[in-house]
Amino acid sequence: MYSGLLIILVPLILGYLIPVKNRRLLRTVDQLLSWMVYVILFVMGVSLAFLDNLSSNLLMIFEYASIFFVCIFAFNLLALRLLERRKPWKSLHRQEVLTSRWRMALDSLRLCGVVVVGFLLGLTQWHWLTYASEASEAALILLLVIVGIQLGNSSLTLRQIILNRRGVMVATVVCIASLGGGLLAACILGLPLKTGLAMASGYGWYSLSGIVLTDSFGPVIGSAAFFNDLARELCAIMLIPSLVRSSRSSALGLCGATSMDFTLPVLQRSGGIDMVPPAVVHGFLLSLLAPILMALFSS
Repeated sequence: MYSGLLIILVPLILGYLIPVKNRRLLRTVDQLLSWMVYVILFVMGVSLAFLDNLSSNLLMIFEYASIFFVCIFAFNLLALRLLERRKPWKSLHRQEVLTSRWRMALDSLRLCGVVVVGFLLGLTQWHWLTYASEASEAALILLLVIVGIQLGNSSLTLRQIILNRRGVMVATVVCIASLGGGLLAACILGLPLKTGLAMASGYGWYSLSGIVLTDSFGPVIGSAAFFNDLARELCAIMLIPSLVRSSRSSALGLCGATSMDFTLPVLQRSGGIDMVPPAVVHGFLLSLLAPILMALFSS
């Protein structure tokens, strides 16, 4: 658990310590951050094609993943909307004028298309594609270094990044709401409540939840957990640009544990650099809780 957190925090800190004074270079860094989203989604699709036991029990996996996703996502969205209403998240950031709804739909389809292309390529089972997990880790490290560079060259102080009340509040709401959604899904499917709680404890960390729950409950539950958390991340990526205008807490909370890494560039582009500190704190806390709670509910 702690080695995984170090892989996340060390590149972020190193990037933060790199001074960049050249404005043209900073613009290049911003552009590179945008491209990293597509790289990570492509590698995600390739990894999906190599998932064990994908063909067997596919219908049951789809049913479990769908119901858990709907229940957990709905509970999260409702709770985060209530948080935003009780404690509004004010920001001076002005999002760039969004293009038409058709253009936004095409952008979302393009993100999904990148995953599909990666998945189809992964089905070829080419030998060099077996290194997808290593490529994903390398892409993640590069992404975090870039985000760290942006943070270090912004007006934010290290204290603002580490100590962030909004990040803690959103993480607490997401933690409790997700468990509630997991309990409801377990009741609907007739599964043990502990299984539902374990499924809800991934918080979008699909690479961890799939492995942990496969070992504890078998390939059907493990694969369903993987798809549930993967769907959460993909939906968050597509909904962030619109949600950030009406409910910044929802835009952050729906990302789950991925707000510290994979969905961080989308949050930063849509909500501004002041969105990054709560996203890092929020993702950090959920990344700490996920393996602990999954281990607890799987025992």
